[in-house]
Amino acid sequence: MRADRGGAAHTLGGMRLAFGASFDVPAGYLNTPSIGIPPTLTTDAVRESVQRWGAGADHPADFDEHVRRARAAFAKLVGFDADDVAAGASGSQVAGIVAASVPDGSRVLVARGEFTSLTFPFAAQAHRGVKVTEADLADIPSEVDGHDVVAVSVVQSANGAEVDLAALREAAAAAGTRVLLDATQAVGWMPLDLGWADWVVAAAYKWMLCPRGAAWLAVRPDALDELVVHSANWYGGEDPWQSIYGLPLRLARSARRLDISPVWLAQVGATASLEYLSTLDMAEVRAHSVRLTDALLAELDLPGTGSAIVSLELDDEQGRRLAEAGVRSGSRAGRTRLGFHLYNSEEDVELVVRALKH
Repeated sequence: MRADRGGAAHTLGGMRLAFGASFDVPAGYLNTPSIGIPPTLTTDAVRESVQRWGAGADHPADFDEHVRRARAAFAKLVGFDADDVAAGASGSQVAGIVAASVPDGSRVLVARGEFTSLTFPFAAQAHRGVKVTEADLADIPSEVDGHDVVAVSVVQSANGAEVDLAALREAAAAAGTRVLLDATQAVGWMPLDLGWADWVVAAAYKWMLCPRGAAWLAVRPDALDELVVHSANWYGGEDPWQSIYGLPLRLARSARRLDISPVWLAQVGATASLEYLSTLDMAEVRAHSVRLTDALLAELDLPGTGSAIVSLELDDEQGRRLAEAGVRSGSRAGRTRLGFHLYNSEEDVELVVRALKH
């Protein structure tokens, strides 16, 4: 079942059709910042892979092509070359590679209230003298000078606020400060060109609509040698299938040296979802998502934010009414978090409005 490559999501035969794909997602599902809903082409691919697993039909090397294709699609979405992307399993795992590699005594700047999968890996390096300093998100660019690394999310998990990437890039270049961007809450709904950053990490199971168990670390080539391969393993070998036994160490020359042994089913699903997303005009996806969030905020007499994520201060009664109306949301930092993605429509906005204005 297919739909036009753009335009508002609509329902046909129980399926939502949007941006050229079908989604088995119920009305009121606004919890994408927690768990993204895959297109049916992805669930079909994973289901077929599970069936092959159950029939003993696969060999380990059969999944290498999925790892390669998912890597290439992710690279396209964030503005890197595929050779500069390492495949991992979670956001904190790939961010931890950077955190564990910064020199002793490094000064790291992070956003106040940042998602801890980005900040905890650095805070855990305190025994090496690594000092982590928090600043308000809006002040990050002006506070860069005097720090060795800035680690910040492109879009904040708690409320959808965006860091000023242009200002951060300029400030970091002037100060000679390395930049680690977490794009987990951005890739899949925003057009991104992040190849200027030293490192970009992202987990796949939210806006990228992939199974949990896939994440990537994109590395600018001149920042690769600064990373220590703390989890060196056979899959990071120049030729993984010739790197299984015995010394000497023989890792890939590219960022692939940082790969960990892949979560196979996650990579199967990531290939399907990311190759689909990489064919879309992300400016159109962003316009669609932001139009819905801003429409909701206007109905609630609140100013638009320009983000796909909405954070609302609701009382217990309002939260109960949302749940009874079938609205799926998240609770973050004491507020109700909603996210509008490509499969959402005006129907979802109306559900929320009716519940809150009841």
